[in-house]
Amino acid sequence: MFSFDPYSPAVDADPFPYYKRLRDEFPCFWSREAGMWVLSRYADVVSALGNWQTYSSAKGNLMTELPNRAGATLGTTDPPRHDRLRGLIQHAFMKRNLESLADPIRDIAKASVAEIAGEKTFDFIEDFSAKFTVRVLFAALGLPMGDETTVREKAVLMVQSDPHTRNKGPEHIAAYNWMQDYAANVIAERRKNPQNDLISHFSMAEIDGDRLDEREVLLTTTTLIMAGVESLGGFMSMFALNLADHHDVRRAVVADPSLVPDAIEESLRYNTSAQRFRRCLTKDTELHGQTMREGDFVCLAYGSANRDERQFPNPDVYDLARKPKGHVGFGGSVHACLGTAVARMSVKIAMEEFHKVVPDYVRVQEQLPWMPSSTFRSPLRLDLAVQ
Repeated sequence: MFSFDPYSPAVDADPFPYYKRLRDEFPCFWSREAGMWVLSRYADVVSALGNWQTYSSAKGNLMTELPNRAGATLGTTDPPRHDRLRGLIQHAFMKRNLESLADPIRDIAKASVAEIAGEKTFDFIEDFSAKFTVRVLFAALGLPMGDETTVREKAVLMVQSDPHTRNKGPEHIAAYNWMQDYAANVIAERRKNPQNDLISHFSMAEIDGDRLDEREVLLTTTTLIMAGVESLGGFMSMFALNLADHHDVRRAVVADPSLVPDAIEESLRYNTSAQRFRRCLTKDTELHGQTMREGDFVCLAYGSANRDERQFPNPDVYDLARKPKGHVGFGGSVHACLGTAVARMSVKIAMEEFHKVVPDYVRVQEQLPWMPSSTFRSPLRLDLAVQ
């Protein structure tokens, strides 16, 4: 009897054999453990992403949702409310002028990699990527320096789930509540003393007299902190893992840094950290001989869609020359991640600077410790040895 449990440590460690069976044998599968349907084929996931009228995000998009978040963030609203939020938030991003962050991001990358220069072995996450991503986040949002360690700790807890109860535990909820209190204090201070940072611009963003309300500003800020720490951090650690495991690709991008963007896109397809997000059906839907009922939750398995041989030939090969079009490593349609440009830019700059100091490295651990999360997939440690 086949089962698919997105809370299982076995799925965390290697979801891809499960995904293949889902795609080949059970393309519309009821997961008893998750309490929702699972769509695993590329065509079905992309179709659902575009059909927000049927596959609604309004009841939350995380596989295990955080309290009181649904309905107030970009990822947990549908048009037209989503369009209003996106317009206001994009307005804030434009005012911040993300291109102006390129030089500060490179300075952060240089300072971060300098801390491991000369080391023979190190944990890529703890010693480099975590420090880099949190510093970039603080610079972009305008968070007060000195809080980096605690903010990262709480953000990582927020995206985790308890694999036994298949829910958010008390420690995860406590971290979320702490983050909301922290964000509220920063927002209040920025309203008194506006600066050229995203939180200030969120607080004041206005289009034709319309502004974000207090809850929207708070939860948007909280979500961006969580995404900046975990989504960017996970994306970066998975990219480094792929390069560590594929020496030919790593040597190519070290020799020619102009290939880094191609390697990033293939990494997003091959091994994205954003593995699974959920939707809620607004009407009965027939798919692959199954009847999914109005009110049922549906898991969109991005990580499986990106490995679907119906869309990507030889999908289990990490191919630098592939140049994958249409992957869903950052979602898609109305819910494509708003921070894709700054995420791509940050990881590109970080790995360019990293490879100047550490051009040749291999993974030390045979078995990686994986973060317990039903939505995201990234290692908790990534020990590398310099060659």
